[in-house]
Amino acid sequence: MSDSGNRPASAGVNAAIRQLLERGDTAVLATVIAGSSSVGAKLLIESTGETTGDLGSAPLNNATTQFAQQFLTTREEAHTFSVRDLAPQLTSLAATRILFERIQPEPRIVIFGAGHVGAALAKLASFAGYRVTLIDAELIELVAAEGWAQAASNAIGKGRGVSVAIVTRGHAEDEECLRAVMNSTPDYVGLIGSKRRTNIVLDRLRATGSAEERLAKVRAPIGLDIGAITPEEVALAILAEIVAERRGGKGGSLSAWRRA
Repeated sequence: MSDSGNRPASAGVNAAIRQLLERGDTAVLATVIAGSSSVGAKLLIESTGETTGDLGSAPLNNATTQFAQQFLTTREEAHTFSVRDLAPQLTSLAATRILFERIQPEPRIVIFGAGHVGAALAKLASFAGYRVTLIDAELIELVAAEGWAQAASNAIGKGRGVSVAIVTRGHAEDEECLRAVMNSTPDYVGLIGSKRRTNIVLDRLRATGSAEERLAKVRAPIGLDIGAITPEEVALAILAEIVAERRGGKGGSLSAWRRA
């Protein structure tokens, strides 16, 4: 290894990626794809800054590690950069090109409530490539919820790459589920119901000490405004908002500029 803070090269980048995914963490894989030397060399940079691998140059390893932290803050899955762009001071390597790829667990959706909307959302999300966990206290689809808090903890884990949709049958269950979810940090949390109903739930959690910063991030009512009526349409509105959050989309009409 060129950087003394890196893991031993013998651990292997592939092994490090497997361990990373098992932990549910996120990283960037940098690969040299063009240049005078070290083509194919890889460096895995975790969100903590810890690295595995070697791009063949200590200065390039350091510059790539620093740049990877910026890449992690974007929504991009992959992007190619030249060393001229990311580290202009490395003039001897200016023509080298590096592919940055986001490494993270597959996207997951945890759905509380297996009623008509929950079931429709589970089917639609699965079709869209999400790994789905469906939890309900009455109708058991994938996980039986003997206690919402424990079910939430088991299903959400660290929360990275996880979206949560709370679509249960009633007030009390919604509140219990959301209270359980507040102990974790998923990427997205949405709560079904009218403005009045969701305000009641949020106010109760606020009154019992839930952090305002967490509550402010809850999408309530859940979903994009597409005029949804049927359970399937509501599920589509929910999934659309989840995808927009994941990809950094605005959720508006792509052709709105024509009518501006």
